[in-house]
Amino acid sequence: MTALLATSGLLALDRVTVLLGKREFGPFTLSIRPGEQVAILGPSGAGKSTLLKLLARELNPATGQAHFDQRLLADWPLAELSHRRAILPQSHEVAFGLPVDLVIGLGRVAREHDPYLNSIVQQAATHACAAHLLERRFDTLSGGEKARVQMARVFAQLWDVEQGLLLVDEPLAALDPGLQFELMDAIYSFASKRGHAILAILHDINQALQGFERLILIKHGTLVGDYQTSHVTLPLLEALYGVRLASAMTEEGEMIVAPSLKQQRLSNSLS
Repeated sequence: MTALLATSGLLALDRVTVLLGKREFGPFTLSIRPGEQVAILGPSGAGKSTLLKLLARELNPATGQAHFDQRLLADWPLAELSHRRAILPQSHEVAFGLPVDLVIGLGRVAREHDPYLNSIVQQAATHACAAHLLERRFDTLSGGEKARVQMARVFAQLWDVEQGLLLVDEPLAALDPGLQFELMDAIYSFASKRGHAILAILHDINQALQGFERLILIKHGTLVGDYQTSHVTLPLLEALYGVRLASAMTEEGEMIVAPSLKQQRLSNSLS
């Protein structure tokens, strides 16, 4: 049972723990299949970013095993891993005022021979609605424009492979709702055409409920739930965040949630 879990799926964690100073995160046990769209939810400090850093190989497991495509994650050469796994970070900045086409092309830097580089950069920029920015310098762009360019970089990185993994660390939180929906739609369509799995850290509960098929819930440094989105209930979310929530159903039958007004009024009366 354990051996099967440890090696099955595109990504598999088997009782993995991570140490940061004296604090232990985990154990994390999960498996993600090619093409799945999975969101990670939890309060601040719960361990969401720690889990993502583990998967990005910025942190090493203290115990347990992490596999990618039935091979120990630690055994993958970083250049080879970058052909199959890309990271869309929370911050959109780069160190220098580089041309936009060069920033997008950085997604292909691990490939020694890349005859289609220019074509892929153009196609990736178009898919991210960033083609009109190709002649610009990155440090002259707005926050929304930078988000488009970084997304194009990730698209370029995984453009010509199948069944890869896209790690997303809350990159759209500071953007207006219309742009958030536009960019998330671009991510979904890009990944679905290639069978890429998406694993995204989100703070927006409704974005997770409406845009992802599976939710992983993390609290106090450990995984406390792994549910199909349709099975997630209001009490589960209230217990996860420790707040009272109100809910409603959309015309499509999807649940949307918001902090309870009664709770807000109570907090205001105590302040």
